[in-house]
Amino acid sequence: MLNGLVMITFINQLRHEGDDLDDAILRGALTRLRPVLMTALVASMGFVPMALATGRGAEVQRPLATVVIGGLITSTLLTLVVLPALYRIFERRNRPAI
Repeated sequence: MLNGLVMITFINQLRHEGDDLDDAILRGALTRLRPVLMTALVASMGFVPMALATGRGAEVQRPLATVVIGGLITSTLLTLVVLPALYRIFERRNRPAI
């Protein structure tokens, strides 16, 4: 959630500096790509030992870790792909008619 907020804030900053809507979205998404991917990768890798556990209590740990890793992957894709697309749709809708 914080990654999306930072991306939207950065895109808004680029727009206030005079960038075109599409350029600001593309530049903002590309600039935030690496930090978002690294955050999700580090968090996911932390759950890998739990997802591969076979010892006592693994029957509870494995499903939990799998769900968390899946959620991290899903939220990363939503942040990098869906959020910029939604931003573009809503900004075009809010743009005053000339």
